[in-house]
Amino acid sequence: MSPAQLSDSSLPVQRNKAFTAVLAVELWERFGYYGMQAVLTVFMVQSLHMQDTDINLMLGAFAVLAYSLPIIGGLVGDRYLGTRPTLVMGAVGLTTGYGLLAVSLHEKTLFLPALALIALSNGLFKPNAGALVRCIYASDETALDAAFTLYYMSINVGSVISMILLPWVQTQWGPSTAFGGCVLGLIIGLGVYSWQSSWLTPFAPSRCPRQKNPLFFSVAFLLILMVLWVGSVMMLSRPAVARSGVIGAGVILTGVWIFLFAKAKSSEKPGLSLTCLLGLQTVAYQIFFQQMQTSLTLFALRAVSGQFTLGPFKLFTLSAGQFYALNPFWIMVFGPLLAWLYRHWAQNGRDIALFYKILCGYGFVGIGFLVWWLSAKMATGLVSPWVMVVGYGLVSFGEILTVGLGLSIIAKYAPARMNAVLMGALYMLWGIGMYVGSLVANGAALPSEISQKVMAPLYAPLFGHLFVGAVILCLILIALLPVVKRLDEAHHRLLGMPHRVKP
Repeated sequence: MSPAQLSDSSLPVQRNKAFTAVLAVELWERFGYYGMQAVLTVFMVQSLHMQDTDINLMLGAFAVLAYSLPIIGGLVGDRYLGTRPTLVMGAVGLTTGYGLLAVSLHEKTLFLPALALIALSNGLFKPNAGALVRCIYASDETALDAAFTLYYMSINVGSVISMILLPWVQTQWGPSTAFGGCVLGLIIGLGVYSWQSSWLTPFAPSRCPRQKNPLFFSVAFLLILMVLWVGSVMMLSRPAVARSGVIGAGVILTGVWIFLFAKAKSSEKPGLSLTCLLGLQTVAYQIFFQQMQTSLTLFALRAVSGQFTLGPFKLFTLSAGQFYALNPFWIMVFGPLLAWLYRHWAQNGRDIALFYKILCGYGFVGIGFLVWWLSAKMATGLVSPWVMVVGYGLVSFGEILTVGLGLSIIAKYAPARMNAVLMGALYMLWGIGMYVGSLVANGAALPSEISQKVMAPLYAPLFGHLFVGAVILCLILIALLPVVKRLDEAHHRLLGMPHRVKP
């Protein structure tokens, strides 16, 4: 039965049921993925005894893979395996990868294959979960907006819970048990999805697309997966390979943009130029974002008190990995508020141009790193954990105004026929930005001969440089304002669109 065969009265009910199935598996998948990230850095320091520079570079390479491979996963789901089978394959791969991480504490040779499998499986899962939501609400754009809002919130709910719970489990029972919690989350998600999978049948087929030569296709597909897996292990284990991969990705993306720009109509070129310019501005945020899993987690591990107090009263304690949960927590707090403000301003004809929102976002990012810089510079002992709360709040607010608007940039300015390609390109660019962020994090890497117990001032130069970088970035954006204004006006004029927003 297809959506067209459902009655008008039953269609909303069936849609909600199908969306519930996707929401459940997405929530538990994000529970496992972000829980793994919250545990991973501390695990690499304390259990694998890795050096800071190796940790930062490896996490940067992992970010590039995690944000680049969804392009392949989307292609496989759309044209070859089907959306639902590819999603399930990704979820099973993630479950296996977390299991291998749990074992890697005692069998360290499994660590890199486990990380590579997680990145590859994330690439299979991530685009196809979103594609299912689009399938369910394909003919109702109003409902689609609300659905993606709830979908994004599910990511943050799963993230906050796992990033608080699993680092605590790591402290109490060890990293293997914490990674086992990631496995359990995926098993629950797959179980719920299997139980509710029939609800998705009217909107997305459960079968793979028919292949002319299924045996040949199966063998070829498995070989491609193995090549990608081995290649991912090489990127994670060899910084030179990762660096070459990042440079290659940048060259490919530049070529893709030049090709798209050359093929675009004259009326589309101002909007395409704006998409590139504003998209690059959101990429810069990833350099700051990557500090959360690298330098900021190490700063919390070595130089921040985990004990929250209010006057003489002790409130609660957070471990180094749990501070990372402040990012999705603040996004859950600020996201609905900003969404309401955007709607309110638009209804009253006072909407603010994307450019100004991005500029304001980097202002908040700069203030956040200013807080961390001053606290690290002036510290004589352990830094107060409230500093982390304030800093994460400021930077997370900036995230919503920069990266949170990244996909909106493509929707507003890019030609519709280029939407999918540019979405994939933007995710890959974000991965490259995270890799650069890992290189920046090495500015506070500990030399091997220095004790792991260090004072906060070691991190002050890095945070100071990031603050100055945010200020310089804001000045660059201000200098680009005339260019952005001219392109924005040309975009609306050439396409005959009403220009309600005054940049």
